Amino acid sequence: MTSPRVLDCEDIAWFRAEPEMPSAARGAAATLARRIGLEAYRSSEVALAVTEAATNLQRHATDGALLLRVLRTPDRAGVEFVTVDTGPGMADVEAALADGTSTAGTLGIGLGAVARLADVFDIHSVPGRGTVIAAQFWAREAMAERAGGQPSVASGLTRPISGETTCGDAWAVRVDPGTDHDPRSGALPPASSPEPAILVMLCDGLGHGPMAALAGEAAVKAFRRSAARHPEGLLRDIHTALRGTRGGAVAVARIEPSAQRLLYCGIGNVSGVLLGPDSRNGLLSAPGIVGQQMRSLRTFELPLKPGGALVMHSDGLTERWKADDVPGLLGHTPAVMAGQLLREAGVRRDDAGIVVVKGAW
Repeated sequence: MTSPRVLDCEDIAWFRAEPEMPSAARGAAATLARRIGLEAYRSSEVALAVTEAATNLQRHATDGALLLRVLRTPDRAGVEFVTVDTGPGMADVEAALADGTSTAGTLGIGLGAVARLADVFDIHSVPGRGTVIAAQFWAREAMAERAGGQPSVASGLTRPISGETTCGDAWAVRVDPGTDHDPRSGALPPASSPEPAILVMLCDGLGHGPMAALAGEAAVKAFRRSAARHPEGLLRDIHTALRGTRGGAVAVARIEPSAQRLLYCGIGNVSGVLLGPDSRNGLLSAPGIVGQQMRSLRTFELPLKPGGALVMHSDGLTERWKADDVPGLLGHTPAVMAGQLLREAGVRRDDAGIVVVKGAW
């Protein structure tokens, strides 16, 4: 089995759709592209695409925002932007992407040109609800390789509470390559596959602001450094790492594509949902605060359904969202799915975090 591909993400900034947004986003995108080593011409293409997307939001969207961030593989880095708005939506996305189509007041290159400039591009729009766009840009020499092969199977978004610049919610994904088991890493349950598996973590640091962000950062570091391969072992290591911080709600999942199963363990108010084309299964978490009070752990197991996705989010998103309200949701990339659910269910009175895994089974 080919090892699933995941990318590390570093959020740089959210830009709200205000008059100065296009110029601010353009400058930040150009600076970021140069900082990570993209050549001058490629950096200018990144800036052009970001400006077009930002201007579209500023002039025509309701409650639009653009996230700029860095994506990393072991040997290269790229730039991604994600736009989210709450309307008016596009009745005909294909027409909007057609050559020569550009909304009045933008740079005139059109979304079709943005899509061609990007190495990975996805757009999903629901009339009357909103549009999400995600676009990735890598070095020219990586373009033919699509930045190293198959697309990433996971992506997520975090957004701080209104008035803050740091977010206490954090997520991370890594691959368990399925090598021979090391007894020090914690025993895997019977029937665990020796094939590659995907490990996913979401942390909601208690409260909000810089202290909550420190808890989220500690959870990510512990998750990445831990030798554990099972959700319970990972949660114990995260619990140790969060002592001395505010603590938080944390959930960890292990996805085994070859065994077609999901293992899930959570503490606190983190929501997990296993979506199928015609199903929705909620995943339970136990009461407690990781880093402070953590009861005995329990792992739940569910079968994976072809064409489905795992969604994990903090209470910065309500649980009232329905996939049926976002037609075609499962047909899009994890980044666009995360954006649509953040748009659909996110609240401004708390930090919000969501991670989506799909395409690995």
